[in-house]
Formats: sequence, C-alpha cells, structure tokens
Amino acid sequence: MFVLASLVIGVLVACSGAIGFVGLMVPHAARMVAGAGHRALLPLCALAGAVFLSLADLVARTAAAPEEIPVGVVTALVGGPFFLWMLRRSTRSEGVTG
Repeated sequence: MFVLASLVIGVLVACSGAIGFVGLMVPHAARMVAGAGHRALLPLCALAGAVFLSLADLVARTAAAPEEIPVGVVTALVGGPFFLWMLRRSTRSEGVTG
C-alpha cells in the first residue's frame, strides 16, 4: 500500500505540477496546529490551503515585478524544506540515526 500510494502521489504531482503537493503539505501542518480531530482539521486544511496558495501567488507576482515567477517555484521553495524537516523529524522520533 505504501509503495502504491507513493506512486499515485508521484504521478499526481507530475501531472499537476508543484502546486499539487500543497494538498500533502497543508494537512500535515494543520494537524500540528489543530490535532487529529477531523471536525476542526477539515475546515482548517481548506482555509490554510487557500491562504497558502494566495500568499504564494502574491509572492510569485511581486517578487520579480514586472515579471512573474511561476507559483509552482514558490510552493516548491516552501514545500521542499518542509518535507525534509518532516522526514528528519519522523526519523528522530523513531530513534533512527543517520
């Protein structure tokens, strides 16, 4: 299941671009804030995803004005370090050294 889920996620990100993994990153961040209760988590994820993409679009449009940076570049600059941090955090909590 883990391998299948990883492959499906990889294909979806490849098709939708770097914006697609926002749907993976935002719920992890929201769960850290609101806990695992779905009653609060679901609306928080929707709101946080919308706010994150709005801010990413704002940065993409204004950072190199009058040119625009693709919004996927901005989300990748945030998402890459976020997932590395999550990976490092999970390996520390499991007691794995590396």
